[in-house]
Amino acid sequence: MTTTGPRITITYCTQCRWLLRAGWMAQELLTTFGADLGEVALVPGVGGVFRIAVDDRIVWDRKDDGGFPDIAVLKQRVRDVVDPGRDLGHSDRGQGRGRTAPA
Repeated sequence: MTTTGPRITITYCTQCRWLLRAGWMAQELLTTFGADLGEVALVPGVGGVFRIAVDDRIVWDRKDDGGFPDIAVLKQRVRDVVDPGRDLGHSDRGQGRGRTAPA
């Protein structure tokens, strides 16, 4: 079996017990991007790490970006790498992309 889409890696700290958070974010990304992704991998780490990368491009790092991403922000950052033209619907509202809500 070969993967055709990008690989998302979520590296999480086992000492901090962030597996559930990492798993939830993986589920959200798989639900949103589905077959456009080749793989979503959960990678255990230590030392407070929480980093999300698309292939080799880091889209979120807890230490650099300050905490954990809002799921809408994470989806936007992944989208900007995976499929920049994609409308994320409600995740784009109020972020300067996508259609605006009716008046």
